[in-house]
Amino acid sequence: MNTGLALARAVADTVLYEGYLLYPYRASSQKNQSRWQFGILGPPGAAADGSGEEPSMSADCLLAPGTQAGLEIHFRFLQLQTRTAEKADDGGGFTPVDNLAVGGANWLSWDEAVEQENTFGPFSVAQLRAGLVLPVDVPEGLDVEELNDDAGRPAGRLVRRRRALRGELRLNGAEDSGGLLRLSVTAANTAGPSAGNRTDAIAASFIGAHLLLGVQDGDFVSLLDPPAWARPAAGLCSQHRCWPVLAGPEGQTDVLLISPIILYDHPAVAPESSVALYDSTEIDEILTLRVLTLTDEEKAEARATDPRAAAVIDRCEAMSPEDLQQLHGALRNPHAFGADPSDAWTTAGEDVPWWNPEAEASVRPDVDAVVINGVAVARGSRVRVHPKRRADAQDLFFGGQTGRVTSVHFDVDGSTHVGLVLEQDPATDLHEGYGRSFYYAPDELEPLDGKEPPQ
Repeated sequence: MNTGLALARAVADTVLYEGYLLYPYRASSQKNQSRWQFGILGPPGAAADGSGEEPSMSADCLLAPGTQAGLEIHFRFLQLQTRTAEKADDGGGFTPVDNLAVGGANWLSWDEAVEQENTFGPFSVAQLRAGLVLPVDVPEGLDVEELNDDAGRPAGRLVRRRRALRGELRLNGAEDSGGLLRLSVTAANTAGPSAGNRTDAIAASFIGAHLLLGVQDGDFVSLLDPPAWARPAAGLCSQHRCWPVLAGPEGQTDVLLISPIILYDHPAVAPESSVALYDSTEIDEILTLRVLTLTDEEKAEARATDPRAAAVIDRCEAMSPEDLQQLHGALRNPHAFGADPSDAWTTAGEDVPWWNPEAEASVRPDVDAVVINGVAVARGSRVRVHPKRRADAQDLFFGGQTGRVTSVHFDVDGSTHVGLVLEQDPATDLHEGYGRSFYYAPDELEPLDGKEPPQ
């Protein structure tokens, strides 16, 4: 298997299962009553009648093909599987129940999911230029798992049902400047029209849908940071409900992930993340610690919900103190690539602190200054605020007001933040006394010293 494709799958799996299990994974938890995931392609009409999501997603990407280029496509998604617990009765039949206890284990009637993947290609550039329509057909399914008690007698069964899924992929390649091929990729649900029922709609949906594209004898071009010669072509690309990013290891350009979640080029799962918690590895430490605080009754209920939930609990309980410690945090230098080797904390492979104590001692926010429009701005300087980033609603009200600088901060990312209090605020002295400031980037401030009198 392509190494880049294998690494990309690890990230794609987090996309596939994002939101699949919402902590604390128990059926009685209110947030688990209506699970929601990214990348849902609902049956036609479901979005219009309010029962589901839109039926398609699409993205343009740029490919620089070689003479023998071949494109392979992997369409990945989850298929809903309804699991019904049925209890055996004295007459040899089975009766559906909400909860089935057999041999010390509990099973709930619940919804699961089955991973599906359709692989197509490889396709030549000529085939892509001509356009392709690739059908996606997933048959309905019925699986029955018999459950016996400790004496080997039939105690019940689990019946799993899956609805058939129907869809298609559409590929169209168009020549662009610089020898590039602008490839349009669309994934669509083509099932029968929605019946207006949310339960039926999700059962007929592609869930967590995304695409992995791999090319031989060719390179994909980043749309996030295209080279100068490719920017005009990148500007013509459009996306709908998804975004293409380069995947696999840094420096490789033969794998592309079309994701319904916003990602950066070459995304990777942090090495500290050893347990799949279905949260895109965002808050592993707090979720792990929270799992460990569950009571035995809560853990039993969670295990009865889904085998993947049971696995989460088992893996969290098996973590060593060292495993937990490594979740506590890591700082990775965003400027590591191309960094100055003399900067000790960016030197790869060396066990050094992420900050330099001597450099830290030289940082003095109360006396440091930053030059804005040719004027040195430091504590006590007067400025006018012109918010650009709209970090919160307050920025809308503070635009045009004047302020007095309280501090200038330089962070480890190389950014500058200017703290200030507003002159029009009657609580200015109180805020400054408590060390409370509003923070802006230098390009959001206009120096006023010598221009306007204080208000």
